[in-house]
Amino acid sequence: MQYLFIAFIAIFISGCSFSNGVSVEKVRDLQEISQDVQSYSQGIDDGYISTLEEYKEHYFKPWKETKIEAPLAQAMWAYNVFTPQKSYGENLQHIDQSFFNKMLENSNFSEYARLNKPALTLKNLNLRAFPTQRPLFRNPKQAGEGFPFDYLQNSTIGANKPILVSHYSKDRAWVFVESSFADGWVHSNDIVYMPKRYIEIYQRVKQGFLLKDNIALHDEKNNFLFYSHIGMMLPLIDANATTTTLLTVSKYATNKPFFYKSKLPFNVAHSGILAFNTENINAVMQELQKMHYGWGGMYGQRDCSSTIRDFFAPFGVWLPRNSSKQAQIGKVISFEGMSDKEKIATIKKEGVAFKTLLYKQGHILLYVGVRNDKVIVFQNMWGIKTIKNGKLGRFIVGRAVFSTLEIGKNLYYYDKKASLLSHLKSMNIVGY
Repeated sequence: MQYLFIAFIAIFISGCSFSNGVSVEKVRDLQEISQDVQSYSQGIDDGYISTLEEYKEHYFKPWKETKIEAPLAQAMWAYNVFTPQKSYGENLQHIDQSFFNKMLENSNFSEYARLNKPALTLKNLNLRAFPTQRPLFRNPKQAGEGFPFDYLQNSTIGANKPILVSHYSKDRAWVFVESSFADGWVHSNDIVYMPKRYIEIYQRVKQGFLLKDNIALHDEKNNFLFYSHIGMMLPLIDANATTTTLLTVSKYATNKPFFYKSKLPFNVAHSGILAFNTENINAVMQELQKMHYGWGGMYGQRDCSSTIRDFFAPFGVWLPRNSSKQAQIGKVISFEGMSDKEKIATIKKEGVAFKTLLYKQGHILLYVGVRNDKVIVFQNMWGIKTIKNGKLGRFIVGRAVFSTLEIGKNLYYYDKKASLLSHLKSMNIVGY
């Protein structure tokens, strides 16, 4: 009897171990599935899968417009979605109606789309749904809510990116802007307006793509400007065996642009787009793997769709910002009516490694191939859904990983009804 009791305890602990109420379980996928991109990228040599001109057409779109495209209702979406009863602030208490009233008044929407001036961002910025840095959470007591899910975070936008300015907030501390992939509020002192003559030159010159994150860029006097970000495109002045020189922009106190020559090590930037081959895929993917999960790109990190977007950018492939829009690019194959086995068979048959996206509502993954008869994907994820005594929870992963489509299946409280595979809606092949 004592032996049976000990054996039961050993089995239980191996499946689910807790210390002071904190789970110390391991996700089997992260132990058994190789996290080295080189395990999946061998033999890829597809040449160029896009063109610089095609990428520039999207990238510089805000400067080609004469007026903000997004309708006013789109700019005001958050005011129609969030209410005090279901909104929580940074203190995890309900947000008062007075906060919403103040935000709406300061948003100054009577001036919407009246300014329509081309500009450039000066640093990496958060695009906010309200003109404020304060967060808005759903009920933090619910699984998958609270930190880090600040619903006022539309996205992030890198430094020196083209934007079109709609108008100022009433206090003029914020401007509502439209980029090539998202819109929202940014601080007015973090942009600089671009005269037409500079815009034309800026678009005609050679372009360099940054291939590493968080490399400091400086002016000629070594003053810090901003940090690099994979997929960032800047005018290329010169490149040699040791150094790449890029054109960067700051501003005078008069809000006029001032141009600098920023030098970087040769391996930080590349002249033009990259060829889609094993070496370049490895270089980009290894850099992306260093980042943690960041909802809406917050804290200099990435979420699922920004990870996918930034993976393809150095190869000249422009993607929309949100997962649902990314899932519509290229050749789309619906999984409607398919069983899990049929989905797997379709992915194995139709999927193209590192070019195929798999989509479920609210999440996007990159198919990288088949290993040991299992479909392997790359994804930046917050957590795995769990259920214990009828209560939903999350096993936090919080980073970019390679996994199967049943990641977390070994966890003791794994929620079988929430598996990635069962919720996949479609696959699409980029560049098809």
